[in-house]
Amino acid sequence: MELQLTPLRSLPLYYRTTTKATATATANTVSACSVESQALKPRPQLPRQAPFHSRRRSSPVHLPSLCAAIERLVAEGRHREACDALRDARAGAPFVALPASTYDALVTAASALREAGSAAGVLWHMESSGFEPDQYMWNRVLGMYLVCGMLAEAREVFDGMPTRSRVTWGVMMGGLVAAKRPRGALALFGELWEEVGVGVGPRVVVVAVRAATVLGSVHAGRELHCCVAKMGMFEDQYLPCALIDMYSKCGLIDEARQVFDGIPWRSVVAWNTMLAAYSLHGRSEEALDLYHSMCESGASLDQFTFSTMLRVFSKLGLLEHAKQIHAGLIQSGLQMDIVGNTALVDLYCKWGQMEDARHVFERMPSRNLISWNALIAGYGYHGMGSKAIEMFERLLTEGIAPNHVTFLGVLNACRFSGFIDKGKRIFQLMTQNPKTRPRAMHYACVIELFGRQGLLDEAYSVIRKSPVTPTANMWGALLTASRMNKNIQLARLAAEQLLAMEPQKVNNYIVLLNLYMNSGKRDEALTVVSTLKRAGLYMSAACSWITVKKKDHRFFFNDCLNPKSSEIYQRLDTLMEVIKELGYVVEEDELLPDILHDEQKTLKMFHSEKLAVAFGLISTSPSAPLTINQSHRLCHDCHNVIKFVTQVTKREITVRDASRFHHFKLGTCSCGDYW
Repeated sequence: MELQLTPLRSLPLYYRTTTKATATATANTVSACSVESQALKPRPQLPRQAPFHSRRRSSPVHLPSLCAAIERLVAEGRHREACDALRDARAGAPFVALPASTYDALVTAASALREAGSAAGVLWHMESSGFEPDQYMWNRVLGMYLVCGMLAEAREVFDGMPTRSRVTWGVMMGGLVAAKRPRGALALFGELWEEVGVGVGPRVVVVAVRAATVLGSVHAGRELHCCVAKMGMFEDQYLPCALIDMYSKCGLIDEARQVFDGIPWRSVVAWNTMLAAYSLHGRSEEALDLYHSMCESGASLDQFTFSTMLRVFSKLGLLEHAKQIHAGLIQSGLQMDIVGNTALVDLYCKWGQMEDARHVFERMPSRNLISWNALIAGYGYHGMGSKAIEMFERLLTEGIAPNHVTFLGVLNACRFSGFIDKGKRIFQLMTQNPKTRPRAMHYACVIELFGRQGLLDEAYSVIRKSPVTPTANMWGALLTASRMNKNIQLARLAAEQLLAMEPQKVNNYIVLLNLYMNSGKRDEALTVVSTLKRAGLYMSAACSWITVKKKDHRFFFNDCLNPKSSEIYQRLDTLMEVIKELGYVVEEDELLPDILHDEQKTLKMFHSEKLAVAFGLISTSPSAPLTINQSHRLCHDCHNVIKFVTQVTKREITVRDASRFHHFKLGTCSCGDYW
């Protein structure tokens, strides 16, 4: 018999989804009867308090009490018990309609459970009892079927509804979008447009725009944009935001901005959507400008604003801005979501504020694996290998499965801290799990870990025996190990492989050049220099900068542009005299980006990082720590100078170079002189 959606059906939808369950129940009943016929009695059970829905009743069901109980269970979030209680209603009064409020609660319970059987059971009771749903209840049933993944049944309900409002169309389209059927949602919108034209309503258009976004169809999105223009719906709060999101995710960030600029009244949702669009496409400076405009406009900021801007500040390295926004968040009493908290942990880690990072991490109401990875990697890059391993072991204890990023972070920690045995054990743990088989980046960590201990044969063996094709990172790790251990032959081998893969990367030539210089092989060093000249390669001027009183001060090699240049060089001269008395000796045999010019002269005293340190010393209080950032790898001579400076001034100095963080304190560095 053909199925027709009327209040009473000869073949309700319920039977089509529970036939197997009914057959199973029948089989169980027959089996139980055969047991009784053989006089086999079950073991006596001690009496116990059963759940509400399973208590046997000696009297007929009191329907009002049962309905009140169902509604109370749903209000308390006990959805399973509410659906089970429906069985009592079917057993006690199968053909008596329940109140609309009870059916509404049952729809909520079935939707929360996302079970097809529970959803079909609710509709079966409606139909068999003669209950006649109104428009609101039909929309609720339709949404329930969609949430439970019953798309075919939902379409039957949709097609059989006596009347359909714009809400009905929106519910059906939204369910198709959620089920990854955006084309079906757009087709439905086309049907509605043919029926009512400009009367479709803004909420339905929002769903259609979401469908175009999921589909990634700019063409469909632009057509919907034209519909919005025809209907004059730009004053709607959510529709322009949906268009901004659509254009952003389709890669048209400028068109997204045009929509934003055309909004007559911008809500916090509109500001946040545009901020997220800029952040998504890495246009952090524009996001920062927009954020300042948002603050000036008087718009209220919410958790989403803070979360987005923390990611922006992290990319721009604006630590002070991040601290201010974090403080404002605490003062306002707002709770950040897991994304914002993780971004804050990552930001503090990137700028060496590990105590702040740990404080935020421990106060997070919930954490995901990304949160753990950010903290573990932060400890590793700052040479705090013991704490990184401690967090890794705590992660395992809490039953969280690590991924490739987790293992990379903890292996980096072992590499930077020289924990060779622990690194080997963790690497072995990776190989035992098929889901976390090591990749090239993990092998590169192990190569450098061996190289740090001078085990070059083992490091080279890792490359030869690796199941993955050696990458530039792996050969680069071997080249670094060879440079630190002054193994010319192995360095030449690694450099040849590396230059074949990355012939335009100047740093590879610089490493080989300095290795030859340190080993006294001047002729080979000149050959590398000639190769650089023939290839037309050169290193851009190295830059170091320091932030003092919320202002960045940049320095280049032999820089005299700073207003305090005379004081800087005077302080530097004084420092050099003092540290020479403590045993400092200039390292002569190293060429680095600061001085890679035609004259090729080594004027180490004027390296940009030394100028930045001197400026920091004369511009801050005597006990204030300094943080220097630079675009290149810290040279050996500057590394030694800064160690002596911390010994003399009792200052803590952090240098973030192109490879890692260096934390200098009382004449020592967290890198252990290996970088």
